[in-house]
Amino acid sequence: MKEFQTNEIRNIALLGSSGSGKTTLIEAMLYEAGAIQRRGTVEAGNTVSDYFPVEKDYGYSVFTSIFSVPWQDKKLNFIDCPGSDDFIGGTVSALYVTDCALMVINAQQGLEVGTINQFRQTRRFQKPVIFIINQLDHEKADFENSYHQLQEHYGTKVVAVQFPVTTGPNFNQIVDVLKMKLYQWGPEGGKPEVLEIPAELMDKAKEYQQALIEAAAENDETLMEKFFELGTLTEDEMREGIRQGLINRDMYPVFCVSAGKDMCVRRTMEFLGNVVPTTEKVKPIVASDGTEVKPDENAPVSLYFFKSAMEPHIGQVDYFKVVSGTLTEGVDLVNQDRNESKERLTQFFAPQGGNRTKVSTLHAGDIGAVVKLKDVRVGNTLNAKGVSYTFPPMEYPAPKYRRAIKAVNEADSEKMTEALYRMHYEDPTWIIEHSKELRQLIVYGQGEFHLRTLKWRLENNEKIEIEYLEPRIPYRETITKTARADYRHKKQSGGAGQFGEVHLILEPYTEGQPLQSVYKFNGQEFKINPKETQEIPLEWGGKLVFVNSIVGGSIDARFMPAILKGIMGCMEQGPLTGSYARDVRVIVYDGKMHPVDSNEVSFMLAGRNAFNEAFRNAAPKILEPIYDVTVAVPADYMGDVMSDMQGRRGIIMGMESKADYEEIKAKVPLKELSNYSTALSSLTGGRASFTMAFASYELVPGDIQEALIEAHHTDEEE
Repeated sequence: MKEFQTNEIRNIALLGSSGSGKTTLIEAMLYEAGAIQRRGTVEAGNTVSDYFPVEKDYGYSVFTSIFSVPWQDKKLNFIDCPGSDDFIGGTVSALYVTDCALMVINAQQGLEVGTINQFRQTRRFQKPVIFIINQLDHEKADFENSYHQLQEHYGTKVVAVQFPVTTGPNFNQIVDVLKMKLYQWGPEGGKPEVLEIPAELMDKAKEYQQALIEAAAENDETLMEKFFELGTLTEDEMREGIRQGLINRDMYPVFCVSAGKDMCVRRTMEFLGNVVPTTEKVKPIVASDGTEVKPDENAPVSLYFFKSAMEPHIGQVDYFKVVSGTLTEGVDLVNQDRNESKERLTQFFAPQGGNRTKVSTLHAGDIGAVVKLKDVRVGNTLNAKGVSYTFPPMEYPAPKYRRAIKAVNEADSEKMTEALYRMHYEDPTWIIEHSKELRQLIVYGQGEFHLRTLKWRLENNEKIEIEYLEPRIPYRETITKTARADYRHKKQSGGAGQFGEVHLILEPYTEGQPLQSVYKFNGQEFKINPKETQEIPLEWGGKLVFVNSIVGGSIDARFMPAILKGIMGCMEQGPLTGSYARDVRVIVYDGKMHPVDSNEVSFMLAGRNAFNEAFRNAAPKILEPIYDVTVAVPADYMGDVMSDMQGRRGIIMGMESKADYEEIKAKVPLKELSNYSTALSSLTGGRASFTMAFASYELVPGDIQEALIEAHHTDEEE
């Protein structure tokens, strides 16, 4: 492969909802560039992009695929991203290292919720966007409706560069208003015939061209002045205006394509090579210390690793962007994120899906792949000597689906855990948690399909049979009134015995709540004279406030830590359901000890049992985690979604109309969100999406509390 300079490289993320035709479009682009001799199809399972076994089995893209495509003395680096929301992590990592997004729209469906979600990510990363309306040869294709939806949603920044003469099975012509030519294809697509625009289409073409000229002129003062003077711009001037509009996100050009028939693919690639801004034209990457790292070919080498994959017959392949410098074979680099461990890059490659082409040099801005590095993870930076760049971690959406996981064969548990962490390195949106509280291994993902893919890989690639279980809910226990208890621990079995007696008061605690000087129980007063107060923030939330109010030396100070330890044991395994307890104030006001038999164990057990008894008498309540849920849903499904939400004990907090969808905000118990990802997809035909974030702990209804306590009691008996 030819060596490409920084100004010849274009890095492009290929986005779009599932079914928009991204994989087919990549096949057509590779074919047009001469990188493949025959176009594969998703149906046949022989595409260059979907080369992992799980993708062939499912018929969906699961992982990002990276392609380096030489095209007309340029190098187009494409990162083809999965369309499903479950794999949004691939979109995030792709946008982190690319300079432009190509957003593919299904001409049958128009603007879909998945596309809207991906567009939000382009806004977050401030990346230029080009829309491609694909599948115009489908009988239900509607260019005008798709274009109208884009303009309605994103405003006049959406400007057509092309429009089809007709859509449906007879689609084979488009009018390009940048070139002011008509392009026509034969049945096999490929290279078009370039014709003059017919008279009957000229008025429409001029109308679209005028909108394009005005949009291009708005992005440059010189062009604006020329437009006001002459009323038009040349083709080169329009290109420059479009390029500037892309960089500023003030313009979203729209193209027409039939990827399946290879029509208008070549023309789109010409535009990408000529107009898409190169790395040095867009805002540079900012290092963790705030330094802007410009893509300077002559600067020291710095590589950022954005993707890792275990590929069939190869092993681990790591993908990187050359942030600065010129990478050559045999260079020694330092991993800034792994204790400055050294790595030697003896050889590296230009990736082409499942294939790789060996190259000897990569310049700043380029994307490459390397195999068999010693100690590199996604998000790591390798630097040349004297450079200490690190880059902020990629921030992924919070997980929306969780399951407990276990190996069917207990002997495979350790092997399964190792495989899970290895897969987390490949896809950081798979999150693994050993929950001490729930006593389960929990895996988190973006949806059911996401975790189903994890299961497929464990069972087919690692040969580990696993099962998913309903994860336990991290309930909390607290009290709602004040109670008193005392407990004497006494044990005598020859020789020194055990003796400890603890009297304590329990009350609910809120931040800043004052301590009373007198408490009354059954007409009896208990005066409090605090000697020492400890506020203990609990790692699971809330506080334990421990007050030593012992007077007269009834309990020696050296036994107070043991009493606190016993109480903490109860806080970690609450009396009602074994869940963590929180927001309690404990006042130890009296007790007894024995000069010989008292020891730490005695007071730890006395404190534990006294706390347990007082807790049960203090009107204990169970708290459940409540989540803020935001659902983006088409208007025609809104009633069904709201009804389902209310059936999940959700409280609707508000609704807001967006351009093409409705947004519902609600508070919902975590218990009711277990299968929400699947249910929402089923309710809306996959056209809605949601996000969830922890909000607070709230009291569970009485009937649910009784059921939880009964279930815990049954489990303990068993």
